[in-house]
Amino acid sequence: MKERPNVKDVGPERAAQAVRSTYIAFMGTGFALSSWASRVPQVRDHFHLTPSTLGVVLLAISAGSVLSLPVSGAIIAHFGSRRTVAGMAVLFGAGLGMVASGLLIGLAAVATGLFLLGFANGAWDVAMNVHGAALERVIGHSILPRFHAAWSLSTVAGALVGAAMVALSVPVPVHLGAVAALVVLVIPMSSQGFLAGPERTAADRANGDVDNASVDVRAWRAALVAWREPRTLAIGIFVVAFAFAEGAGNDWINVAAIDGYHVPAEVGSLTLVTFLAAMTVGRWFGPVLLDRYGRVPVVRFLALTGAIGAALFVVGPATPLAFVGALLWGAGVSLGLPVGLSAAADDPSRAAARVSVVSSVGYAGFLSGPPLLGLLGNQFTVRRALAAVAVLLVLDTMITKVIRPLPDAKQ
Repeated sequence: MKERPNVKDVGPERAAQAVRSTYIAFMGTGFALSSWASRVPQVRDHFHLTPSTLGVVLLAISAGSVLSLPVSGAIIAHFGSRRTVAGMAVLFGAGLGMVASGLLIGLAAVATGLFLLGFANGAWDVAMNVHGAALERVIGHSILPRFHAAWSLSTVAGALVGAAMVALSVPVPVHLGAVAALVVLVIPMSSQGFLAGPERTAADRANGDVDNASVDVRAWRAALVAWREPRTLAIGIFVVAFAFAEGAGNDWINVAAIDGYHVPAEVGSLTLVTFLAAMTVGRWFGPVLLDRYGRVPVVRFLALTGAIGAALFVVGPATPLAFVGALLWGAGVSLGLPVGLSAAADDPSRAAARVSVVSSVGYAGFLSGPPLLGLLGNQFTVRRALAAVAVLLVLDTMITKVIRPLPDAKQ
């Protein structure tokens, strides 16, 4: 296994700069995505879209991500995490700008922009997670969950700014155009603070280190081989349950509280806030537990906590217990995804390909969760359908050992 440098090798100031740049990368994508999400109702009304038509338009984001995630490992191996984040931020900004202009041009431009946005976000996501996992090895302790906490906080900030834009009657093209410009200006510049990753970068090849064609062939071969690695696929399956549980909370906990507990809409919204706050706090403080007790026992305990929380939300006889359930549920799912990505990146020389695979498999949890729970909700009510979250998290505790660090990897 190829060793990563440590703080002594790169210097504490350089390591701190890399950490700051990675925080900005995570916050940039979270803020931009939630900015778009905050204006979906206005886009729907502008084009007079039915729910089914809106669903098809929104599917463009998923289509772009589905195409991007499997190949992102090879892209990162070719360009490096730094260049990938910078390039994909520009593409993301272009896509969001096209969405903004699409309100003046037509719905096809909006859908095309969303596809570009989804494609860029997929590779951007994998690249910043690869760099974040590499930083854990450099600084010697867990930090990737805190990057994900920053992402969560930035989504809240983007949603609040979006709400303010709506309240001030700022046109959608102006709002989204400004966000697109912010992404294009800030992220490529900030990403220059990334450390050089374990991948062979374009600069390496320019210096004659290796033949360009042979590097690219090996990159694609590594990306394909990663899809046949039992440990990598097992980590992906492990992540699916947490992605499903997180997505279910984001999409359905509000609706389930309103319909299942018959509370006002504002109280239902507070259950979602409780869930998101617990998940964010868990991601911020979780690294201390990971460093002290290790991945497997901490994540297994949290999976059981999340299962208990989801079950309590489903069967609780009173609204206060629904809030307790949302709190435990959010805390329980907080570390599953970032720790799974850290585990996939244990070997830095193959991190890009493996994180790409785990992200692709895990994304299936986000994609399948909302429609599956919707179908179950039609049969059993949404609140009861959420019992599936508890079941999956309990099953996940049986395979938690797949995230054990590789022998030569630091916790």
